[in-house]
Amino acid sequence: MLFSFPTTSRRRFDTLSEQEILALAISSEEDDARIYLAYADHLRADYPASAKVFEDMAEVEHSHRNMLIDMHRRRFGDRIPLIRREHVSGFISQRPDWLRQTLTLEQIRDEAERMEEEAHSFYLEAAKRTTDAQTRQLLGDLALAEEGHSDTARMLEGRHMTEEARGKEDETARRQFVLTYVQPGLAGLMDGSVSTLAPIFAAAFATQDSWQTFLVGLSASVGAGISMGFTEAAHDDGKISGRGSPIKRGLACGIMTTLGGLGHALPYLIPSFWTATILAIAIVFIELWAIAFIQNRFMETPFLRAAFQVVLGGGLVLAAGILIGSA
Repeated sequence: MLFSFPTTSRRRFDTLSEQEILALAISSEEDDARIYLAYADHLRADYPASAKVFEDMAEVEHSHRNMLIDMHRRRFGDRIPLIRREHVSGFISQRPDWLRQTLTLEQIRDEAERMEEEAHSFYLEAAKRTTDAQTRQLLGDLALAEEGHSDTARMLEGRHMTEEARGKEDETARRQFVLTYVQPGLAGLMDGSVSTLAPIFAAAFATQDSWQTFLVGLSASVGAGISMGFTEAAHDDGKISGRGSPIKRGLACGIMTTLGGLGHALPYLIPSFWTATILAIAIVFIELWAIAFIQNRFMETPFLRAAFQVVLGGGLVLAAGILIGSA
């Protein structure tokens, strides 16, 4: 909600004068225009058509600002009070520019939609609190304009986003998703699923104790996840390679590594050793086929080749663990 959770450090909206309401509207339009331009700068290299859309949306915000300034000048003169959204309770905090650099194209579009909804709510409330007819009409018109911004955005996209441009941007977004999440996640899943096979099954057949085997599997999985996560995050900051945020890649890699190992460690919570072992082996082959599917789906590796490589490699590691543990 726009006007919820008042705080003592901010003004309540219902205490603002009409001059302050106009001043708040002016600063808000200025801020939104700057945000759209920041989005355009962020997107220009990889998504030039979307960047142009946000540049045009910034121009729309500038035109709203100019109308509000003209109204303020007619009613209150040239001096505009300094009041911004962060001075008034109920407004959603805006991200600083350095945090916007990590947003994806879809997140940026969602953020822009949220900004327009907040602006629409603001102008509706502002119009209710204004007694001057011309000011009230202007605020009402701006509320309708903000409500119709989705139509404006679609119109601008139709102007700049040709079918070819949209196809290129969609492909760029898919590539970025693969580089940031799928590739490190797949590397982690492969490492967690395969590298933990030998120690877990060696411990299983050496001790034939489900609980001890589970502890070995848990420690191997968590340790591998931490190691792989830090390695992925530390070895490439993503600036030259374009692989995206190292924190996101590190989390994807570390979490999938841990899950890959835990998949065949958790069955050893079952007290019956042979029941747990049979279930763990079945889960191993499910994990290996899942890896082959992901390679085929996102990395465009032929499924049979991926399945042969992964299942053969995993099977050899599994056999090595069983043989070592049985020795």
